[in-house]
Amino acid sequence: MRDVLDELMAWYDAGESVGVGTVVATFRSAPRPPGASMLVGPDETAVGSVSGGCVEGAVYELAKEVVASGEPSLQRYGVSDDDAFAVGLTCGGILDVYVEKIDRETFPELGEVAADIRAGRPVALATVVDHPDPAWLGRRLVVRPEAGSYDRTAVVTTPAVAGSLGSERAEAAVRDDALGLLAQGTNATLTYGPDGERRGEGMRVFVWAFAPKPRMLVFGAIDFAAAAARVGSFLGYRVTVCDARPIFATRSRFPDADEVVVDWPHRYLQAEIDAGRIDGRTVLTVLTHDPKFDVPLLEVALRLPEIGYVGAMGSRRTHEDRALRLKEAGLTDDEIARLHSPIGLDLGARTPEETAISIAAEIIAGRWGGSGEKLATRDGRIHHDAER
Repeated sequence: MRDVLDELMAWYDAGESVGVGTVVATFRSAPRPPGASMLVGPDETAVGSVSGGCVEGAVYELAKEVVASGEPSLQRYGVSDDDAFAVGLTCGGILDVYVEKIDRETFPELGEVAADIRAGRPVALATVVDHPDPAWLGRRLVVRPEAGSYDRTAVVTTPAVAGSLGSERAEAAVRDDALGLLAQGTNATLTYGPDGERRGEGMRVFVWAFAPKPRMLVFGAIDFAAAAARVGSFLGYRVTVCDARPIFATRSRFPDADEVVVDWPHRYLQAEIDAGRIDGRTVLTVLTHDPKFDVPLLEVALRLPEIGYVGAMGSRRTHEDRALRLKEAGLTDDEIARLHSPIGLDLGARTPEETAISIAAEIIAGRWGGSGEKLATRDGRIHHDAER
């Protein structure tokens, strides 16, 4: 929904009804992840995508029907369906798409949810997409951590809840699970018994977890950092460039970064940890290859119990010297083994831009469990599930 939010809100604010199709589950090599959305506006304009082009035509027609009838629909598309070829899903994947009508009457809380998303405030939206009783379909629960309590590593207080599922038991179960997904920044379809029973089937609830953007911290204000910031921003990270040298750490040199910080790297990182702004989705790239900067920084980073990625630039000789210094500083072999160094995948990169792609490729491979090998030389699934 995040990708189509502006268009959705323009129609919503104008009092119009919109057909919204959302991928709520995928199997095998489906091209778009859960949460991908497509809109069909009042002028029959299509915005967004649920499959990268494979089934948009079928979802478009279904969305028009749903807007006309007001009845939501959960539809499965894939090669196992008799009409798979007709809808065009020839890539071999299967996806469940939930289609609903959204306007001020059907979703009165949407304005506040949109405001949270735009402001970077964490909010989870849980929608019943399948239930033995059709009256449950489309019921929603909006879950927010209590103001000021979200620290990116855990949600520790009672959440604020809006909307209703019609059952206290179901709401309690969905609320707790939505908070867990929110802490991870992960969308998912959850399965319960018809009244929210933990051990049961019948009710499926899709949870959008609109967490703040994951962070990329780039240490070292060099030309490689500018390229890394550009690629990180493209991938959806909130990018910070940090360097202790004010002459290099300037906004004009890093226009693609969300912020540029002048501080000693290890001191800045520790302050961000203390403030609760580092979590398992955070990635660190250490590009200084200067021991007085990177060793104290890596002492802090590699001791973190939960972090997405720590990579450091330098030659193999630099890495060996760095590892020795870290060991002398008291880090264990297991902690040092978490360091990706020399940084990046072997792409034969030469330029800063090519090196940034190499680093990004290693981050992506680690996030999804990819091997970094050519797909043409491998068998099995193309898409991987998240490692965490």
